[in-house]
Amino acid sequence: MLSHDRILPDPCGDGLAVRHRSEHDRRRGAPMVEHVDVLIVGAGLSGIGAAYRLQREHPEKTFALLEARQHLGGTWDLYRYPGVRSDSDMFTLGYPFRPWRRSEAIAGGAEILHYLKDTAREFGVDERIRYGMHVERAAWSSDDALWTVTARFGPETLRFTCRFLYLCTGYYSYEGGYRPDFEGVDAFAGPVIHPQEWPAELDYRHRTVVVIGSGATAISLVPALAAGGARVTMLQRSPSYIVSLSASDGFADAVRRALPARVANRIIRFAHLVQTLGFYQFARRLPGPATRWLINGVRRRAGSAVSIERDFTPLYKPWDQRLCVVPDGDLFAALRSGSATIVTDEVRRFTASGIELASGRHLDADIVVTATGLRIVAVGGIELEVDGVSVDPADRLVYKGLMFAGVPNLAWCVGYTNASWTLRADLSSRYVCRLLSYLDRAGVDMAVPVVRDDDGLRRPILPLTSGYIRRAAEVLPKQGSRPPWVLRQNYLREAVTMRWSRVTRSMRFGHAGRAVRTRDWARNAGARARD
Repeated sequence: MLSHDRILPDPCGDGLAVRHRSEHDRRRGAPMVEHVDVLIVGAGLSGIGAAYRLQREHPEKTFALLEARQHLGGTWDLYRYPGVRSDSDMFTLGYPFRPWRRSEAIAGGAEILHYLKDTAREFGVDERIRYGMHVERAAWSSDDALWTVTARFGPETLRFTCRFLYLCTGYYSYEGGYRPDFEGVDAFAGPVIHPQEWPAELDYRHRTVVVIGSGATAISLVPALAAGGARVTMLQRSPSYIVSLSASDGFADAVRRALPARVANRIIRFAHLVQTLGFYQFARRLPGPATRWLINGVRRRAGSAVSIERDFTPLYKPWDQRLCVVPDGDLFAALRSGSATIVTDEVRRFTASGIELASGRHLDADIVVTATGLRIVAVGGIELEVDGVSVDPADRLVYKGLMFAGVPNLAWCVGYTNASWTLRADLSSRYVCRLLSYLDRAGVDMAVPVVRDDDGLRRPILPLTSGYIRRAAEVLPKQGSRPPWVLRQNYLREAVTMRWSRVTRSMRFGHAGRAVRTRDWARNAGARARD
């Protein structure tokens, strides 16, 4: 007997989702089970795009999005610090199916969040989102060819089943950023704030603020705080590469005036894509000339306010870490005006009134901001299990940059490190739709990536030397040395392979209850990855 006395709102809007809980389970308080064909975890940039692709290419399938927070937007709803903005151009960070139509090439966080909300509303994605759903566990059963997903909703535990699980959770923890263990931090009399947890009520006007860090977050914060009336010092252990770009794009405006909107949007998107990838290839192949070009650009902007050699000449090669984008040179304007300064040194300890540096110098501070990076987690920190075998993503090879060896019917959306996140996320979602189409045509229930001819070579999935990436080496999955176990940082190549390559390559397929159980595939895949 099925009980329907506790039906949640239908995420599909068509009554097709199956919800059930036996009378016995209801009496003993067991959670209700809801079934959809595809379950998407995360309602940020990736999840919204995935939902659009799924409903467009598979309108017959039921699906829902589970979002842990109370609002959509992911990163762009979480981060509210002054100056938060994109570090990729909006013409490629925006969706190809809903182009960014404003003139700003670099947009603020509020504008990006507004764009995401409008996109979700326009395509009805917002009606499929379940908020406050903290997904904790996902277990696969080959007998049923189903994932059972356990989510915490306030004090309740809810369960969902799905044929395919798509994790659009990104790769950093939403619980908090990375905080180094600074000596004496408790002795500091003022607030110590991580940008990921910026308090809305913080008043920094006419106060002395030290921002620790040299990455994109710090470089966005410093001019915004200075413009808001703070006296700001950016304390960096070592500098990052910085490139100044115009906040607005005159080329885009001209193309839109001259051509029909559809053609213009494609040309603008392609032009920015080629520019980004072209400079990346230039920097990787000719690091010397690329370094000189970047440093000379800073020298022209910064003037005599700083020491170029000490404060703006990194110790690594260009694109070993992401470039930091400064729209309209706002950081350099703050330095030239004297409202902001840069100190290149190391923290020795915190004091009651500021920070003592390794050089012996003391920086006075009313507020300290630790723009010290992210805490990386794989698959949103969700516990995975395949036929009773626990799956550690760190032991897995990544198939085509989104699936795991030995793990059926699951994809994890990860963006590029050398270009906008959306470029790769959209390719991943379109590939998932291709795979679902193949499963339907072939009449099979499951697809499992299987490693063949393994050469044993393992590399990090994210090819950067940034501190937050190095710290994540033990938790992130690995990529191999050859396709399909490589995540290429090249959209133009992957646009072909992800959309047109065989979905059957290095893949095994099966039926519920009649397939070879994936327990051995899961166990063996993990063992090979550890060797």
